[in-house]
Amino acid sequence: MLSAQPAYALARATFKRAQRGLFGGKHIQFGNNNPFSKKKTRRNWLPNVQNKKLYSDALQRFFELKVTTSVLRTIDKKGGLDKYLLETKDKNLASNKAVELKSLLLKQQKKAEVSA
Repeated sequence: MLSAQPAYALARATFKRAQRGLFGGKHIQFGNNNPFSKKKTRRNWLPNVQNKKLYSDALQRFFELKVTTSVLRTIDKKGGLDKYLLETKDKNLASNKAVELKSLLLKQQKKAEVSA
């Protein structure tokens, strides 16, 4: 039986901040500091998040997003924000903001097809 939740909710649980940007599945990692004295203390590693203005060719505007550096490299590889959002599955986007932007792009594409 299918779940009533959106597809991205079925992916691995993300932390709250990742819902407001493009984190590409990056999570907080946990482990130990292990100094010379071998006295281990708990610590965490946060994803490398940058604030960036990314341009959407289809929507012809800039979006200010919190983006991890790995997603920035992927956006460059795919050839822009629009292609990244359209070619990535919703569950791999794993963020409300990304799915919202993707739906805006799809609406814009349908509008362009109808007018053409």
